Amino acid sequence: MNIIQAVVSVLLFFVLFFGISFLVNMLLRQTWLVAFIYPLIVIFIVDNIALADYFLSFTQSIQTALSHLVNLQVIDIVILSSGLAGAICSGIVIRMLRVRGYQMF
Repeated sequence: MNIIQAVVSVLLFFVLFFGISFLVNMLLRQTWLVAFIYPLIVIFIVDNIALADYFLSFTQSIQTALSHLVNLQVIDIVILSSGLAGAICSGIVIRMLRVRGYQMF
């Protein structure tokens, strides 16, 4: 992967999950919801397994998902971590805005 692609991917994941998390936090009034479900989102991004397979063959799906998570490259981990950082930053921003008196929905 090119260094420019890596930087753009990191920024894209940060901004993407900051925005998604900010909107979800405003609508549902749950400050850390996206940060808590982010590991599930990462598993769905990484594993390439259909959602129905988790119900039909749970143990094999979990084993496959864990093997895919273990085999991630460093740049993939950095990109996915930037998405988690975006979700956490969104929770911090929402909390700061609420403390300062802004009421979002």
